[in-house]
Amino acid sequence: MKTKLQYISQGSSLPEQESNILRALQAGVDWVQVRWKQAPEQDLLQLCLNVKRYCVVYNAVCIINDHVLLAKEISADGVHLGLEDGAVADARRLLGPGKIIGGTANTLQDVQQRIAEQCDYIGLGPFALTTTKDKLSPVLGLDGYRDVCRYFSERQEIIPPVYAIGGIGLEDIPALMQTGIYGIAVSGLITRCPELVSHIKTILQ
Repeated sequence: MKTKLQYISQGSSLPEQESNILRALQAGVDWVQVRWKQAPEQDLLQLCLNVKRYCVVYNAVCIINDHVLLAKEISADGVHLGLEDGAVADARRLLGPGKIIGGTANTLQDVQQRIAEQCDYIGLGPFALTTTKDKLSPVLGLDGYRDVCRYFSERQEIIPPVYAIGGIGLEDIPALMQTGIYGIAVSGLITRCPELVSHIKTILQ
C-alpha cells in the first residue's frame, strides 16, 4: 500500500460523481473508491466503467465500494467491503489473486476481525461526525485511533495499513498521523477543495 490518501467519491447523480472524481484525479489523487449508495444500476455501471478508464489515464487505483461482481466485471483494482457487505474470503475467491480488498472497521474488535480475514487495508472510523454516511457508528476521535494503534504496537503485531475516515478536516491530519495510523480516506474535503490534494499529500508525508 503506497498511497496514504484515498478519495471516496461523492455525488447524487452520474454527472456529479464523474465530475468530482475527475477533478480529484486532475488534482493528483492516485486512489479512488467509487461510492454511490442508492445509485441506479445502469448509472453505477457506467460510472465505474468511466472511472476505471480515468484511473488508467491518471495511473490511479480504482476501488469499487460494496459491489464485488461489478468490480470483477470492469476489472477494477479491488473492492471495499463494509462490515455487512459479505465475506472477504468470498470476494477474494471471486476477484482472484492480485486484487485489493479493503474493509471497514469501527472498533478494536472489528480491526481484529479484519486482520483475521486478511484484508489488504482497513478503513477505521468515523473520526468525527460526517454527513456522507446515513448510519454512523460511534465517533472514535484521536483517542480512539491511539488506543487501537497502541494495542497492536504493544503486542508487536504487524497489521494491514489503517486509514482514518469520517469527517476529517485539513487541520485534523497532523494529529491523526501522530496516532500511528497509515493514512486517511476523505470525501467531502477533496470534493469541496480538490486543489488541497498536493498540500494534504505533503502533510501526510
